Formats: sequence, structure tokens, C-alpha cells
Amino acid sequence: MSTHDFLVEIGTEELPPKALKSLAAAFQQGIEAHLNAKEIGFASSKLFAAPRRLALRIEGLQAQGKDSKVEKFGPYVNVAIGSDGKPTKAAEGFARSNGIEFDEVGRITDEKGERLYFAQDIAGATATDELPVAIQSSLNKLPIPKRMRWGSSRIEFVRPVHWIIMLLDNKVIEADILGVKSNYFTKGHRFHANREIAITSPAAYESILKEQGKVLADYEERKAMIRTQVEAEGTKLGGTAVIDEDLLDEVASLNEWPTALAGKFDTEFLQVPAEALVSSMKEHQKYFHVVDKAGKLMPNFITVCNIESKDPQQVIEGNEKVIRPRLSDAKFFWDTDRKKTLESRFEKLDTVLWVQKLGTLKDKSERLMKLAAQIASAMGGDVTLAERAAKLAKTDLLSDMVYEFTDLQGLAGSYYAQHDGEHAEVCAAMNEQYMPAFSGDDLPTTVTGTALALADRLDSLVGLFGIGQIPTGGKDPFALRRASLGVLRLLVEKQINIDLSDLIDWAIDNNWPTELKTESKSKLVEYMLDRFSAMYQDQNIPTVVFQAVRAKGITQPLDVNKRVQAVYEFSKLDSAEALAAANKRVSNILAKNDAFIDAPQINEALLQEDAEKELANALSEKAKEATPLFEQGQYAEYLTSLTTLRGCIDNFFDNVMVMADDEAVKQNRLALLNQLRNVFLKVADISTL
Repeated sequence: MSTHDFLVEIGTEELPPKALKSLAAAFQQGIEAHLNAKEIGFASSKLFAAPRRLALRIEGLQAQGKDSKVEKFGPYVNVAIGSDGKPTKAAEGFARSNGIEFDEVGRITDEKGERLYFAQDIAGATATDELPVAIQSSLNKLPIPKRMRWGSSRIEFVRPVHWIIMLLDNKVIEADILGVKSNYFTKGHRFHANREIAITSPAAYESILKEQGKVLADYEERKAMIRTQVEAEGTKLGGTAVIDEDLLDEVASLNEWPTALAGKFDTEFLQVPAEALVSSMKEHQKYFHVVDKAGKLMPNFITVCNIESKDPQQVIEGNEKVIRPRLSDAKFFWDTDRKKTLESRFEKLDTVLWVQKLGTLKDKSERLMKLAAQIASAMGGDVTLAERAAKLAKTDLLSDMVYEFTDLQGLAGSYYAQHDGEHAEVCAAMNEQYMPAFSGDDLPTTVTGTALALADRLDSLVGLFGIGQIPTGGKDPFALRRASLGVLRLLVEKQINIDLSDLIDWAIDNNWPTELKTESKSKLVEYMLDRFSAMYQDQNIPTVVFQAVRAKGITQPLDVNKRVQAVYEFSKLDSAEALAAANKRVSNILAKNDAFIDAPQINEALLQEDAEKELANALSEKAKEATPLFEQGQYAEYLTSLTTLRGCIDNFFDNVMVMADDEAVKQNRLALLNQLRNVFLKVADISTL
């Protein structure tokens, strides 16, 4: 079958830069999914994305999909043909449903007899018919939160559409997409080549746009060029350009023909915390900052322009003029905020509502003072420092700096606390209270910061669960999943041996309004422990391993993690599968006989077979040897030591009939199995592996 190359380009006004990558990926996936569903094969596809275009090139596209055969089976002849030899209504209905006359209906015989039968060969879908449908369908499904209309049209899309290319080899597939008729004309760079440019073939798309249109359509090529240019400018300045990947993506989505230029700002602004200056340059101006060999911020920035200027110095000077008022604002906020201490802002927290029914930020801060102190005490930390840090924790939210640069909350508080002469650990806790902010983020380094971080999350979780604000499906407006994961990471990675159930009790019994329901505790404990699944998925630990431990009902995260890691290592052993199967068999036998006993007693006088005596002796010896390992929390070593029981267990099941005729012998054997089960069950229910 002959194959073709195909190109589609959707030309628009500037697309949202933060959404460009996701829109482009969804565009590609949607078209490919439709072609696959129609069984129209292709060799490969390449995605293109730039500020004013989404494009996809498909190579080795089959002209037609696979042919298929449709078979339909009708009523049996004894029902289809009446006693008069004429077709019944059932037979006529079968023919009519297939669009044929009864005379055209065939017959086929199966094990029940002869019946009516119709078969039809269906030609595969043609690419020229399906491509417009695939494109329109994909565009309709793009993840666009809010679509817009333009002109008098009722058509909606993320941005107004101005041109459409649909080119199969060198011929246009005529179609109307989003109110625009397809053609083979694209448009070049808005300033360098804002004119129609003919694309002669899909293969020539990139080169024509680059040479005639001053557009780099390949997103990854454009991104790599920006990285190289920015790094080169940083080197010229005698420093290192710091490239934030999210900013790089956004800049690549803003420029079709990128050119990096370096500028400078007054050194007086370096008196302001570097994070504030970086935030201003990054968030407002999309600039990359530069650091020296010591990692300190240099009075320079690197901007990426969407033009290749004949006089780049003018562009640089223009950007320098723009950045100055931004940095001046940051310096003004810094100077103004330091005129007031953080403590002086505490009472004003009462004017800021945190959550309806849960009080103000002052209410929350007072709860944090008590809870953070309690946690710090349990961790062996300084209670006074924890109380002080909790009192000041939210005060920087009332500062001008954080009002303008919200991403500096906590960090600004840390700087202001230093200026106020607060204890070093209190200063650190101002920022550490928000750690970890995301998966893989750093954890607090101080005990005070750790206690405050735990208290802040637990207070939010208990309060919001108490008023019914429980995450459902994809909705989690208060980021409680992230808060739960943060608590688990802190407890596990900081080796904090406190039971989650106790922590939640402390948070509940913490000056909450009387109308807050506390019966949601068990639901919250279950919810938080279930978040372990996401952590272990990131570590490539199978879900069944976690569920084996989860079945124990343990609520101490540090202990849960130790057991999960131990069971995971155990699951890799050669004996693990056989021992898990044996445990499952034991559990089934005990369940059928309602023979689960907390402390099974074995009567040695009733042990008859050598195999059961051997197992009983082995279990007794193993208990003496392995129990100390379990009590010391050496779960991996404990489980590994149990693997030597495999031979005895196999021998028992091969040679002993558990369901003996003698009831006393039977119950004694069930007790032996119960003892075997409990030896393994100490760590986890490995029968679920």
C-alpha cells in the first residue's frame, strides 16, 4: 500500500505560553488516537509548537485503513421460516436491519442448527476522509479551561484562528476547520516576515519557516537554542546564568525567533534579599538571573527577545529601564517592612479570615503555638522556640513584600526575623514551615522548623476534615493530599517516632471551636496513611507490598515505612513466593474453620506425624532466635530469618492431613498453623503478596 506524508498547522494569535506544551501534546495525541481507531497506519509523527502555531507532521501515512468484515447472525430457520415457507416477521426484520432483501440473506449452520446469516466486507477508512475529522476531534478535546470567540462567529477556541494548512504530500486536503478553509499558506514571524509563505511539502515545513519566515517551529530546538544563548551570555558576564526549567519552557513558548541579550541593574538593589530580586525578574519580566562563582547574585539579567535587532543596545537599554521600577518596588517593600517587627503584626492577624468556620490567621497561629510546642517536646526540641516560631509564622503574610511577591511567604519572614534579632532556629523555621512544598523538595533542617511544619499541616487537615472539606476525585482545593504526603515524609525521613493517631489527637484537642466534629478522626487517619501509596509508587515498590503492611492497621508512619521496606526486600528473595503462597493457604484453612486464635496453644502430646513435630520444633526455635530482631525493629532481618522454615512448611503440607478425623488432633494442627501464620504476621500479612 502506498504511503504519504501529511502536515497540519493551526495558525492562531499568540497562544498562552504556560499552556503551549500541553496543548501541543494533546493535539498530537488526539490525531494519533483517531487514526489508530480507524486502523490507518503511519510510520512516525513529529510535533511542532510555537507562539502562533500548533503543527503536526505525519510520515509514512497509509492512504487507507484495514478492510474489515462484518458478520451478523439472525434467527434460526425454524423461527425465520413459517409453515407456509414464507419468511416470518423476525426474518424480514433481520434483512431490513442489514439494508437488504430477504432473498439476499444467507444461511449458516452451527451446533444448534441452521440460521440466517449476513456478511459484509467493509473497505478501510481513507486518510483523506478521516484526517479532517481527526483534527477537528482533537481540537475539540484540547485541555482549554476557557475558550474564546472572535468576531461575529460562534466558533470557540483558545485563541482566534487565522489560517489552516492541511497538506497531503503536495496537495491540499480541502476542509473547514474552526471556520477557516484549509490551504498551503502559513505566516512567518510577526515582525521579521509577517506575510503568507507557501509550504510546498510536509518535509519542507521546518526549513521554509526557518529560512523564509524567521520561525523556529520545533519547540525542543528553540528551547535548546535559548539555553545555549543564555548560558553563553552568562559566561560573557563572568558568571553563571541560572536556568529555571519552568521559566525556560515559558520563554520558549513566547518566542519564535529567540535572541538572548544581557543587561544590568544598579548594585544598590543587591541590598535586597536575592530571592526578592530573582522573583521580580523571573515572574514579571521573564528574565534569567546570573550568579558569581560564590553563588551570589550579580547585578545582571538575561532577557530573550523575539526579534533579531539591528541595534541590540537599544533593546537592552529598554529592558534596563523596565526592570528598574520593578526592583525599586522590591527595595521599597524591603525597607518599609523592616520598620515594623514581625511580632507587631501578630494582633492584626485577627483581621484575616483563614477559612470560614475555622477562624482567623490569629486563631490558627494560637493553635500552632500549642501544637508545635507539643510536637517539639515529643521530639526533644526546645518548646519555647517552637512556640515563638509558631506565633510569628504567619505574620509575614501581612508584609508588603509577600503581598507583592506571594512566592516569598516564609522566606521573607525568615529575613525579617533575622532583622528583628530572633533566635536562629526561629528564623529558619519561618521558611521551613512550608517544607516540603512539593514532591522531592527539601525538608526542614531544624527541630523547630520540623515541629512547625508538622503542626501547620496537621492543624489544616484536622480542621478541614472536621468541617467536611474532604478531597473528592480530582478536587482538592486546600491541597490536603500534598499536606498529608508532607506529614508522612517528615515523620519517615526525619525518623520521628510519633504515632499519627496521637498527632491527630493533639491537633483535635487544641482549642478548636466546639462545633467541630471529631468523629472524622478515623477517616483522616485512613486518608493520610493511604497517601503512602503515592510515595511508594515513586520508589517503584509494588502496591501489594504496602497493602501487606497496611493490613496490620499500624498508624505509626515510621514503623509502617520500616515494615514496607523490609517486606519489599523479602519479596525479592527466592523463597518469598512459596512462603507467601503457604501463608495464603494457611489463612484460607483457618478462615474456613473459624480458627483464628490470638495466642494459639499447641499440645505436644497430640503431635503425631514427624512433619508436624518438625514444624512445631522449628517454630519454637525460630521464635527464640528471631523475636529479638522483631523487637529491635530489624524487620528485614526478621523476615529473612524466617525463610529457613520453608522446608518444614512444604514437608508439613506434603505429609500431614490438617482435617484429621480426631477433633482434638485437628484443632491442634489448626493451632500449629495459627502459630505459623502469626510468626509471619508480626511484620505484615505476606499472604497478600
